[in-house]
Amino acid sequence: MKCLVWTVAAFALAVMPAAHARAAQAEDVPVETSAADEEAAPRILQVLVEGNQRVEADTILSYMLVRPGDVADPRLINLSMQTLFATNLFADVRVARDGATLIIYVRENPVINRVVLEGNRAINDERITDEIQLQPRALFTRARVQTDVQRILEVYRRSGRFAVQVNPQIVELPQNRVDLIFEISEGPTTGVERINFVGNRAYSDRTLRGEVVTTEARWWRFFSSNDNYDPDRLEFDREQLREFYADRGYADFRVSSAVAELVPDQSGFYVTYTVDEGEVYNFGEISVTTEIPDLDPEYLEAIVSSRPGNLYVGSQIEASVDTLTFAAGAAGYAFVDVRPRVRTNRETQTVDIEYVINPAPRVYIERIDILGNSRTLDRVIRREMELVEGDAFNQVLVNLSQQRVQRLGFFEEVEIEPVPGSSADRARLQVQVTEQPTGELAFGVGYSSTDSFLVDFSVSERNLRGRGQFLRLRVSESSRRRQIDIRFTEPRFLDRNLAAGFDLFQVRSNFAQEASFETESTGFSLRTGFPLTASVEGSVNYTLRNDEVATFAGVSPAIARAAGSRITSLVGYSVAWNRIDNFQLPTNGFQLTLNQEIAGFGGDVRYVRTETRGAIYRNIFRPDIVLSLTGEAGMILAWGGDSVRINDRFFKGGNSFRGFETAGIGPRVVQRNTAGELVRGDALGGNFYAIGALELGFPLGLPEQYGVRGSVFTEFGTIGILPSVDQIADVGGTNSPFTIDELAPRLSVGVSIFWDSPFGPVRFDFAEALLYEEYDRREFFRFSTSTGF
Repeated sequence: MKCLVWTVAAFALAVMPAAHARAAQAEDVPVETSAADEEAAPRILQVLVEGNQRVEADTILSYMLVRPGDVADPRLINLSMQTLFATNLFADVRVARDGATLIIYVRENPVINRVVLEGNRAINDERITDEIQLQPRALFTRARVQTDVQRILEVYRRSGRFAVQVNPQIVELPQNRVDLIFEISEGPTTGVERINFVGNRAYSDRTLRGEVVTTEARWWRFFSSNDNYDPDRLEFDREQLREFYADRGYADFRVSSAVAELVPDQSGFYVTYTVDEGEVYNFGEISVTTEIPDLDPEYLEAIVSSRPGNLYVGSQIEASVDTLTFAAGAAGYAFVDVRPRVRTNRETQTVDIEYVINPAPRVYIERIDILGNSRTLDRVIRREMELVEGDAFNQVLVNLSQQRVQRLGFFEEVEIEPVPGSSADRARLQVQVTEQPTGELAFGVGYSSTDSFLVDFSVSERNLRGRGQFLRLRVSESSRRRQIDIRFTEPRFLDRNLAAGFDLFQVRSNFAQEASFETESTGFSLRTGFPLTASVEGSVNYTLRNDEVATFAGVSPAIARAAGSRITSLVGYSVAWNRIDNFQLPTNGFQLTLNQEIAGFGGDVRYVRTETRGAIYRNIFRPDIVLSLTGEAGMILAWGGDSVRINDRFFKGGNSFRGFETAGIGPRVVQRNTAGELVRGDALGGNFYAIGALELGFPLGLPEQYGVRGSVFTEFGTIGILPSVDQIADVGGTNSPFTIDELAPRLSVGVSIFWDSPFGPVRFDFAEALLYEEYDRREFFRFSTSTGF
């Protein structure tokens, strides 16, 4: 303990000269420094502590360098006072001697009861409290208060508010406690009035302003804060300019200075970047050097991005390093060090690059660690990994494993990083995941110009109990449809790579407005799915249901013959080829699906239904601008002397063809009025359809945290082909019903707005039909929403 006390005392002597001065001036310390008195100084028989409230007396005495029985040495007493001051526990320390008794008077620093922020409107409390040091139950010192004042000022200055004022206030409370209040006067935002460039010859000021993050203040940029002056942002802008010029051949480019000057009325800043562009360079000699025998330098030189004679592009050097690192990882070398050696030849204006791959041993997987999965079980993630402990490291399989885990849809982010293991040839794979909500409490609302209104409610969980199981209960109700279904899926049935599940459902549909009939289907289905290749999956299903159709009086024979109750027993299969990068928000890749169902294995109906769907996604210009082309087609054919009834045909429109109502296109019963105009009757559906869509999704320029995106689209397609038994010939005259069955093309264009609202994702569709038939039913607006939990 004495060694500890002497150490603290030595530190206090070094850093507390002010405390030493205050201690020396304490009037209650009767210390004489003459040699004669030192020799006659009495010994201390007792040491007392007074004034302490929270700090124990024994704790205070432990910092004293004098003990009962010691001589009252003034130097040790002064050093003890400095030691106590250095603890920051006390606002004042005094020492007095009463005969042989040494009395230590202390006044403790108060404890902060709470920290209150007042006047902060532009910056929330959490952002400020994360920066300051003083917190409730911490010790109050004026030095710490002043430090936190400077921290708050810095937070506001980074937000472009340089006129901010912070006034700390103290409210004293009983039991030596205080409330600390920071009164903040934010002042106006100090924006960037003008951005100037000096020394630029190849590119205009306007072009360079588009490359830096800092923008000039304009009234319409009320959602952006990039027009506020921020010194840290200027440093980032310097790097942005360097990358911009480096990618255009300027290998010697540099930013000489970035100066911000406050205008005289202090309303904003003028920012000036002084640049030195230099000359344009081309790539010179490109080579790859390695001592690893499994790596072929000629092959590696062929896969690097840079080529001799091409314009120098700085980002290609980093891309080539990544490519070489990946190639080495694919060969089993996880921790290779690729270093580019750059030689600039000013005489020939070329840049020679030598990529040096330093020797490294072949690496094997020692352990796989799963981190961040607070809810999902480890085995759910591990079964998606293409590597196990003991395998040779392979970067290709690591990337594939990351994609497979991401495709689960359970995690917001997935990162798999190799880290060194217990030896140079061992590595640990760290799978870092960030959980995201997998449950969904969803409701949807749809609207059309002709009473197309519905409400949809569902509760689903895609990761039930962290086991990867899917469970959904759905209830949908509208003036024309009611649906109740329960769906369950086990993705690894019997611990095999085999998904299995079941569905229970009851669906009542009222097509009174579209086709003058009602249906009610009750039944169940069994499903199983399995992988065929790494990206192709297959499934088999069986469905047994009872279909009851009720028709209205005076309907077409095509509808009337479907009336009654029939049992449908069908077996189906599907094959899906999926190469998209993200199931929730795909930006690259494609997917193809083929579904076929055969009814007639028992039951009362016989048909073969075939449907295929496909989609291609590509990001263009930027990663967040995605162009997609989707298409689907289907056909249903009867067999065994049966014919396809209306309740088994395809009906399209609404969500399946924007710009038209549900069942708004396709074959229909019509008649002519006395004016010769067609009067729409019942929709009959079609045995064939083909629909495609071209859509461009893009951000709307709002901050990312608002979660607002938009898209423009066009949809095109057709539907038709009725069985001959359901067709009615046109005999002419008025008020005589007949059927129209034309595979006429339809086309619509429109815009969609997607908003990730606090209540869940919301989608607004505005569509206008450009190609349509006189008897089609159109709609202009539709929206839907859902919320996650």
